[in-house]
Amino acid sequence: MVSVKNIEKKITLALEDIKAFDVISIDVRKLTSVADFMIIASASSSRQTKALARNVAEKMKEIDIEVIGIEGEEEGSWVLVDIGDIIVHIMTPPTRAYYNLEELWSGS
Repeated sequence: MVSVKNIEKKITLALEDIKAFDVISIDVRKLTSVADFMIIASASSSRQTKALARNVAEKMKEIDIEVIGIEGEEEGSWVLVDIGDIIVHIMTPPTRAYYNLEELWSGS
């Protein structure tokens, strides 16, 4: 069994492989039972958000971690990858600024 921290690290590396920027991980265990961590990353275009999501899914498959779903690929300004204990949000900068998930999930 792969630990959540190791999965988190593998996701971060998968995002960095395709030049995601402003990648942050937020521990949300005290705020919700939906996931343990939210990883938020920026991409320079909707095309890149899709490529990043696909790369994360491929890297998870390599370590036998199930991707529950990928949402938002059609529009592409915000793609969500649900890995169960970890939810990955990949956004273009305007979308990220508008929704400001960091503030929402910071627990303050």
